[in-house]
Amino acid sequence: LLPALSQRWELSYQQSGTLFTAQFAASTLAVALSGWMISRWGFRFAINAGLLVMAIGVALLPMGTYQMALACIAAYGFGLGISVPAGNLVVAEVNPERRSSALSVVNFSWSVGAVACPFLIAAAARLHKVNQTLAGVGGLLFVVMLGILAIPSWVQEPKVSKNSDGNVKWRGRTFWILASLFFLYVGVENALGGWLATYAKSKETIPLVLAVMMPSFFYSALLCGRWLAPLILRSVDEIQWARIELVIACVGIMGLIFSRATFSVIASAIVTGAGLAAVYPITISLLSREFGDAASRVGSVMFTMANLGGSSIPWLVGFASSHSGSLKIGMAVPLLGAVMVFILHVTTWTPLTSRRRPELTADFSGAADTRRQSREADKTIKREK
Repeated sequence: LLPALSQRWELSYQQSGTLFTAQFAASTLAVALSGWMISRWGFRFAINAGLLVMAIGVALLPMGTYQMALACIAAYGFGLGISVPAGNLVVAEVNPERRSSALSVVNFSWSVGAVACPFLIAAAARLHKVNQTLAGVGGLLFVVMLGILAIPSWVQEPKVSKNSDGNVKWRGRTFWILASLFFLYVGVENALGGWLATYAKSKETIPLVLAVMMPSFFYSALLCGRWLAPLILRSVDEIQWARIELVIACVGIMGLIFSRATFSVIASAIVTGAGLAAVYPITISLLSREFGDAASRVGSVMFTMANLGGSSIPWLVGFASSHSGSLKIGMAVPLLGAVMVFILHVTTWTPLTSRRRPELTADFSGAADTRRQSREADKTIKREK
């Protein structure tokens, strides 16, 4: 939307940047409040509140002045900050046996929107129907909210713990490792998605049209990877799969850094997107698994860390590039972030299959003891007869 909005109000680069600030600041505030809201009124209320604020902000965005646009963007940023954590956490809670798979489906759906909406807005701009399109999106958000309100009362949402925060190990090792994972992963994904087109454009061998399309290769691979993740996670442990994907992502980023030809940059972007596909859903799954009914309170901190990572690591790429004089050096920042995420996964969590192996051995030995006792009892009965 930015080119259309900039043209509409004749915005400078600084004013255009303020639009991002408005969305980010409001979203971060909402994320910080989401845990309290979920604990007090439940998941359904939080999601509906977010949808309502988003619907109003999106529908009214093109209808006023620049100052009103700032308020509208802050409004839908605030709505996203409430509904995204609530949506992720409720999906994790109602699917305890397959959290990562269910969260991959949700993130796949969001990825579909991220890939499709630029084309939708581009078509609307050519037809001079941007206002109507945004009003339609706002109306759709409102309809979804009404649909959630219409869910029968006998469909109960997961209960949220209302105990004091003293029961949560805020200073525990797991808490800080998860906070680091949220910060690093979202920062790495945003940095790659945000800088990929500029990085490709810096290569003299890549045509401008292909350079602009480069993020689409990345996000399409991310999309396909999240579509396939539920199928893969049926037979592969989530921790093992996260490690494999992170190795693939690191290889892809290294390929980007050392690529020169058009094909190698496209292939590296696809490999990187595929490698990052399931990491975020698995991270949210770990949050729910490790903190249980306290996940909603802890989640507000985690998603705030994600927002901070999503804004600071892309900035760090630009900072490193400016001071080194090379965007290739700047792209080493997301590579370092991906390596750190991999190290945290390797040193913190044990794959579920490894944890279950002793239990299975005990079960089998117990079953053998039971069968042996049963045979001895049968022999005793026969002797007595």
